[in-house]
Amino acid sequence: MNSPIKKWHEVVATQDHELLKSILSENVVFYSPVVFTPQKGRDITYLYLMAAAQVFNNKSFNYTKEIVNKNHATLEFELIIDGIEINGIDLITWNEDGLIIEFKVFIRPLQGVNVIHRMMQNMLKSFSKN
Repeated sequence: MNSPIKKWHEVVATQDHELLKSILSENVVFYSPVVFTPQKGRDITYLYLMAAAQVFNNKSFNYTKEIVNKNHATLEFELIIDGIEINGIDLITWNEDGLIIEFKVFIRPLQGVNVIHRMMQNMLKSFSKN
């Protein structure tokens, strides 16, 4: 079985965006904690995950728990942004080829969701200007 979780951790540690693109299925669906509609496709998912990588890329970010089975993983994380302690979960599903087909992010508390929302909006705007 070809699990992309090791590669995902490498992406998080190294900010290797080409590696990120290589582990996303063409038809991946991304569920954001701040956007109502699912984001469908590799390009938009890649954009959201790149923006999140920039927003979450601080010394306080840490995965604290991990549950992995055949084609699913739950990765719990913690970080502090603007003095707000944020707790969240990445739910990742992949296919038999080891490509991520679904990525869901849950965040708490509400103040954390709000700060992430604001920062993600700014990051996505800056990407769209380039």
